[in-house]
Amino acid sequence: MSYLILLTGILLLILLTTWAKLNAFLSFLLVSMGIGLANGMTIDSVTHAVQTGMGDMLGSLIVIIVVGAMIGKLIAEYGAAQRIVSSFMSWFGRKYLVWALVITAFIVGIPLFYGIGFVLLVPLIITLSYKYDIPAVYIGLPMLASLSVTHGYLPPHPSPVALIQQYHADLGLTLLYGFVVAVPSVIIAGPLFATTLKKYNRKPLATFAGKTIPDEELPGIADSFITALLPVVLIGTETVLKMSMPVNSMPVKIFAVLGDPSVALLITLAYAVYALVLKRGKKLEPCMISMGEAAKDISLILLIIAGAGALKQVLTESGTAAQLTQVMKGLNLHPILAAWFIAAFIRVCLGSATVAGLTAAGMVAPLIAGSAINPSLIVLATGAGSLMFSHVNDSGFWLFKEYFNLTVKETLKTWSVMETIVSIVGLLMVSLIYLITSH
Repeated sequence: MSYLILLTGILLLILLTTWAKLNAFLSFLLVSMGIGLANGMTIDSVTHAVQTGMGDMLGSLIVIIVVGAMIGKLIAEYGAAQRIVSSFMSWFGRKYLVWALVITAFIVGIPLFYGIGFVLLVPLIITLSYKYDIPAVYIGLPMLASLSVTHGYLPPHPSPVALIQQYHADLGLTLLYGFVVAVPSVIIAGPLFATTLKKYNRKPLATFAGKTIPDEELPGIADSFITALLPVVLIGTETVLKMSMPVNSMPVKIFAVLGDPSVALLITLAYAVYALVLKRGKKLEPCMISMGEAAKDISLILLIIAGAGALKQVLTESGTAAQLTQVMKGLNLHPILAAWFIAAFIRVCLGSATVAGLTAAGMVAPLIAGSAINPSLIVLATGAGSLMFSHVNDSGFWLFKEYFNLTVKETLKTWSVMETIVSIVGLLMVSLIYLITSH
């Protein structure tokens, strides 16, 4: 009976966010409380579960997500992202323009949230399209494939970080596996798929062309790259050292501190403030305002993550999670495939990758409890499913359509196919890693 209540709750969540256009956080709260009450929980126990779930979820994530947003904001506003773009453009030249943009978007996409990366980089695509008379879709979609992959697979983006919390996975190992999954996903959905897109030669609106900062006002190449990649280096080094050296060795002890996600991001933020602001003689006050705006920008995502935490806790305390586990075990569906399929189904219904991933995690997490499967792989499988077939209920779909001046049909044949390729290749790569590491 409990899982039927859950299915009704998920359907209600879909209707509230799509048909009724209710805020996702409020939708999560209403559905969580409704599921709890329908399962016989008292109002006191339901509200306690909601508060506990939100607190547990945000407690370990809020520093990572908010500080990550601040770093991304500084990289965008103080020219580090543009410096990285211009550097790759000069190194690769016009012949390898697509690859230059893909690598740029991948590096810039690690610290930048998807929306910021889109608004920052797409005007560059449109400018280059006019300058070299190249179809904008041909050079733009591979770049957006990179942004989509980093958004769905790699910490410190909100959805992967929250999934790591839900599945009790190791952040550093998820990051390393994430790179293994991300690279082929980007290559296949980006440059390879783009070879079929040269026929889409509609000119985007010139009003979307970018306004660039003069080169002499940009930060240095080293400072730009270090600011973007330092968290990855610190967290990744800590994970590699733990896997290759004795636990009590000095390097492991040092990087156990430096590679802690919160510490790594705070170190990076301090470096960003110094290298991009103080070192260049700029005032600190505008920098602090930008960082405050970054926190505001991320507030809705934090609320959605809190709402997902509330749902997970209600499912656990109501006994629904235990019943769901038994049902799914009876289906003999592998947890990796189950995580991908459930996230993909909710993504197609809701449109939001973040909501799809976190909702799926609340259903799948009990299934892998005590399992020998590495939870980092479940994180990535869920992330892959959450990117499946973006269409008319996804804001990203309409952003791409309008910026690139396409019809709905053309957007479905380009953007939607790209997102589907990213999702399917991601699932295949996660499955391959599982087969290799489980033997």
